[in-house]
Amino acid sequence: MIDKSYYRDLTKMNTFRMKVTARNFIEYDSVADLVEIDFEELPRPVLHIGGGSNLLFTDDFKGTVLHSKVNFIEIISDGASGENPGVLPDEVLVSVGAGVVFDDFCAWAAKEGLWGVENLSGIPGEAGASAVQNIGAYGVEAKDVIRTVYCYDTAEEEFVNFDVAECRYGYRDSVFKQPDIKGRHIVTHVVFALSRRPEPKLDYGHLRAAFAGQDESSLTPLSIRKTIMGIRREKLPEPSVMGSAGSFFKNPIIAAGEFERIVAAARAEHGDSYEVPHYVLPDGMIKVPAAWMIEQCGWKGRRSGGAAVYDKQPLVIVNYTGEAYPEEIVGLEKRIIASVREKFGTVLHPEVEHI
Repeated sequence: MIDKSYYRDLTKMNTFRMKVTARNFIEYDSVADLVEIDFEELPRPVLHIGGGSNLLFTDDFKGTVLHSKVNFIEIISDGASGENPGVLPDEVLVSVGAGVVFDDFCAWAAKEGLWGVENLSGIPGEAGASAVQNIGAYGVEAKDVIRTVYCYDTAEEEFVNFDVAECRYGYRDSVFKQPDIKGRHIVTHVVFALSRRPEPKLDYGHLRAAFAGQDESSLTPLSIRKTIMGIRREKLPEPSVMGSAGSFFKNPIIAAGEFERIVAAARAEHGDSYEVPHYVLPDGMIKVPAAWMIEQCGWKGRRSGGAAVYDKQPLVIVNYTGEAYPEEIVGLEKRIIASVREKFGTVLHPEVEHI
């Protein structure tokens, strides 16, 4: 079924809780509905959203917003059965509708004892958007468990699919975000490759500390999910209580020379023994936590009008009053970027998409 409306209030459809409307709004609950939509005739621009958890609407949307309510979770192949020679013995392929709340999928997988997405528990948004954004947390990214992304090509008016290599995943990036095809492909469902084989991924600092001393053989996807949900509650605001889009900035990935300049700046302030938090990537590039840089610039907990930097996690900008204007969020963003550039010479880039 296709539900159409005009000047739709989007306040509850974006986690920043920006009070904006969409001139044209279309919601559908089956893949077949997409064939019935005349994309050429829709008011432009056209934007397909999931849970609105990675968006900052800066004004009313003058085009068309689409939203999927395609909602199913289905095991399509189980390696334990031995019926599919292309599936490993412990591998379970699960097809998930684009409109499924991603954390509902994580909860389902943990309950079923399936490994692979437990570290992604608590990330807001929907399954379709997870494949576009390549969401990640606690040492795991969506690309690590995605096998195939199924889409409707609005230009060719046909259904297509992309295997994980064709998705060209990068840090919070994919082929679906590239300017030449952005918005062309609407994700209908995603096939995830989960596993029955215990394989806890605990190398991320907070997790390693949380499970210190525990026998890894006693861990389950459910126990890891429970711990991660607890960590997230301590660090991140609940969007229904305080609007935000989660992590606002990407962690900068820089060359060794730029990292040395950051270290020099930090040690000039804190002393020669000060250690800058960082992660060395396989290609030799270095990832520096944006949260650390923002806090070093004194932004943690500071307010600017109705917007603020969250006092428990400086990577998060929040709609502190619930009445913040988009201009206040953007203004705070720009001031943070300018101060980090001035102090460290590094330019932060937003993870949140501005609409």
